[in-house]
Amino acid sequence: MESEHSNRWVWAGRVLSGLAVAFLLFDGAIKLMRIAPVAESFGRLGYPPESAVGIGVVELGCLAAYLFRPVSIPGAVLLTGFLGGAVASHVRIGDPLLSHVLFPTYVGALLWTGLFLRDSRLRTLLSRKGVPQ
Repeated sequence: MESEHSNRWVWAGRVLSGLAVAFLLFDGAIKLMRIAPVAESFGRLGYPPESAVGIGVVELGCLAAYLFRPVSIPGAVLLTGFLGGAVASHVRIGDPLLSHVLFPTYVGALLWTGLFLRDSRLRTLLSRKGVPQ
């Protein structure tokens, strides 16, 4: 019975992680494609359009770390930093709060919640038992 319950949590974590991963994979991939909408959005954010490819490579590299179980926790930390940069960029130009500024925060919440539900190492690390006395 206990394993059935934990199996549901693991699957819920996979679904939440999958939603965030799908968005980040799409977002990173379009940055590599050098398409007009990406160049326009980079220009609007004050970044040179040619920097999109490098930023896309960094995003996909952080995502790869998140997906590779031995380094998924550091990968989540790296993605959190990456998403924080997106928040700062949107704040700087005065974008709307709920739709633009906080959207990367929503993605980060999905990443961390999904990882927490599917990875017992993170649950142990964050539990009282996992904290050294």
